[in-house]
Amino acid sequence: MISTVRKTLPAIALAAASLAGAPLAHAEWALNMPVGVTELSKEIYSLHMTIFWWCVGIGVVVFGVMTYSLLAFRKSKGAVPDRTIVHSTRVEIIWTIVPVLILVVMAIPAARTLIQIEDMRNTELTVKVTGYQWRWQYEYLDEGISFFSVLDRQHDEARQLGSGIDPNTVPDYLLNVDKPLVVPVDTKVRVLLTAQDVIHAWWVPDFGMKKDAIPGFVNELWFKVDADKAGTYRGQCAEICGRDHGFMPVVVKVLSKDDYKAWVAQQKAAAAPPAEAAPAEAAPATAEPSAAAVVAPTATTQPVAALAAPAAARG
Repeated sequence: MISTVRKTLPAIALAAASLAGAPLAHAEWALNMPVGVTELSKEIYSLHMTIFWWCVGIGVVVFGVMTYSLLAFRKSKGAVPDRTIVHSTRVEIIWTIVPVLILVVMAIPAARTLIQIEDMRNTELTVKVTGYQWRWQYEYLDEGISFFSVLDRQHDEARQLGSGIDPNTVPDYLLNVDKPLVVPVDTKVRVLLTAQDVIHAWWVPDFGMKKDAIPGFVNELWFKVDADKAGTYRGQCAEICGRDHGFMPVVVKVLSKDDYKAWVAQQKAAAAPPAEAAPAEAAPATAEPSAAAVVAPTATTQPVAALAAPAAARG
């Protein structure tokens, strides 16, 4: 037993040393949810804070009453418990009506926000997003543009075991792609979500939206980035979808409207078939037949006429 422990300890020490020297991946940490850069994300944040302060107020009242009761009616002050009260209709009515009223008041802004989230009217751009293992396909239904978006090659190499690349030296490690989704600012974008193989989830935290992409079913969401919030926003697939689930980032590049139009024109030009070659010059007109060419057929017909004459005489 002792010999086994002695053999195991060096291995454990070596593993601990290697882990201590290995680079650690740190996610961004915050105390509260992000405000976001879209109309919906700000509405959701506002609802979150409203309900939060309601809960704080309820907690202050409830725990305040409890604390007062524990201190004011403690045994050391001579308090004697009342053993005669076993039921109070008035108290039961109060503690039923008050919570119901609180929930109704909370439900009004929550319902308004939920309706706004599902309101797909007046969309200006529609993009179909299809999840694959492990990539995204973006199709601009109004523009005829389509492409796949996969993990950036440099990031894919850095994640390989024994690559020799320090992940800390790779900007936005595992959160970059070769071709991001490109949208304009101040534009209501409708996203149609589906999947080809398994369930995925399209999630960009700064947009405040996350929905599942389910095979054989079309989900939808929308977002509208503020006019002054052009930039690059990153997210990930938020549904465990297989081996490389952690390597399926979502990147959205938000451009000004003029830059977006230029990008669309560039994509259409790149996808357009090459221009056909100019038609060859018309072939020169056929030259008039020469005298020899005219005479030649006559010469060839003379033997035929000579052969025809005896046949006519025999007849």
